Amino acid sequence: MQNQPWFEPHCQPHFQLEVPSILCQKFTSPYFLTKNRNKSFESKIEITADNKGNYVVKVDGVDISPNPVISGKPATFTISATTSQAITGGKAVIEVYFFGFHIHQETHDLCEETSCPVTVGNFVLSHNEVLPGFTPPGSYKLKMTLSGAGIKQLICISFDFKINFGASESSVSDS
Repeated sequence: MQNQPWFEPHCQPHFQLEVPSILCQKFTSPYFLTKNRNKSFESKIEITADNKGNYVVKVDGVDISPNPVISGKPATFTISATTSQAITGGKAVIEVYFFGFHIHQETHDLCEETSCPVTVGNFVLSHNEVLPGFTPPGSYKLKMTLSGAGIKQLICISFDFKINFGASESSVSDS
């Protein structure tokens, strides 16, 4: 048995999604943006999915906007996925970890995060969140488990994301 972190015992590496790292950096200098505009900057969001079962939902990608997330500002987590059967309802359980410690959990009606019923094929699940301005900066892990009406578990995924303080962003734009 492979050694797993204690906070996500059922998730295994699934794939990596390439994201331009210019979205992940705080480089705001016009010189930097002009000087390096032709260089390829890549950063990876690794998505981990539970592959121990034959689940109805397969995740195609995750988009985080803005990336990194800014405390005190709205953030959107958009998950592109595919389902092999129609989903009429269910719930999304979102857990957040900071330095490996479980710090937050919330449950949402699946139909509030996407349009229901979800038909067979591609669909998008989108979650908006405004983190408090005092949220500590750093690396976080988000784990999301989807369950459907009559289906115990549709999928379990997790991915890392970063949070930066919002104060430094506003002080740069105010000057």
